[in-house]
Amino acid sequence: MKILVTGGCGFVGANICLDLKRKHSVYSLDNLSRKSSIINFKKLKENKIKNFKFDIFDSKKFSKLPKFDLIIDCCAEAAVEVSRKDIDKVFNTNLVGTFNLLKKSKKDKSKIIFISSSRVNSIEKINEIIKDKKIKKKIKIKKKINEKFDTLKPKSFYGYTKFASELMIEEFSYAFGLKYLINRCGVISGPMQFGKQDQGFVSLWIWHHYRKKNLSYIGYGGNGNQLRDVLHIEDLLRLINIQIKNFNKIYNKKFCVGGSTKSYTSLKDLTILCEKVTGNKIKFKRQRKTSIYDIPYYLTDNSHITKTYKWSPKKNIMNIVKDTYKWLIENKKELIKTQN
Repeated sequence: MKILVTGGCGFVGANICLDLKRKHSVYSLDNLSRKSSIINFKKLKENKIKNFKFDIFDSKKFSKLPKFDLIIDCCAEAAVEVSRKDIDKVFNTNLVGTFNLLKKSKKDKSKIIFISSSRVNSIEKINEIIKDKKIKKKIKIKKKINEKFDTLKPKSFYGYTKFASELMIEEFSYAFGLKYLINRCGVISGPMQFGKQDQGFVSLWIWHHYRKKNLSYIGYGGNGNQLRDVLHIEDLLRLINIQIKNFNKIYNKKFCVGGSTKSYTSLKDLTILCEKVTGNKIKFKRQRKTSIYDIPYYLTDNSHITKTYKWSPKKNIMNIVKDTYKWLIENKKELIKTQN
């Protein structure tokens, strides 16, 4: 197949490009606006993967791209807080970009895999799961979140653009017969993640422990007990390969995808893992207040996607920490350059 990966020089996109290159003809679209994306751009170039360098919301340039059998949309301004500070940028990239992608797919009859987000879910409803807002004790596993969870109430501008993109994909499918798959992913981590806040808390935690830089437990009393599941990037790659292989039989479906009970952690537990792997300890400040967009808990219900594809995550949080740490120290010189 001829495949285009938007956001192809980002963490998820670059991993997908390099993985699919083994069996398919793969191209990337990325404006290379982030300093760290140049590292992944070089890796793609080494593997003879061409990158189209322009903004995804540039409709004229997008329309002139060659025809693709499949477009995997990983392009997004993913930092939730950025979505409140720079609304135009988030809407242009996340929503207008998807609109351009859909117009191109309609013209070429391309299939679509859309990497959506767990952030499409209602913040208020997630907050109702955890009653203790200071979370003084370790959270026990509670309700897991599936495709039927409430998406109507506030979810952040970032979450809104991802949810609106999902709806737009469904409308194009209904009107023009496009075939799509939507994967609502939670936290994804692993090799090729740069240890920066906007890419995820796991790599940030590991990188700060490695470089002996202090951090803060933010929100919910500053106790570090808030809990998330985390999906290893290799488990996501395995899923996408299965989805591509079965696309002619299974399409026009929406899935929640995450580490679930196989791979989850609190911030406090992640600190312990990072100390074990790096051999370093750092200091933590307690910051009791947090963003209006923050949530205390998220655990994915994978039952729908497991039933459909016989897929489930294989790697746990310790695998993720070890694999990410190994990659970070192997690429530390380049990473430090991008962060200075």
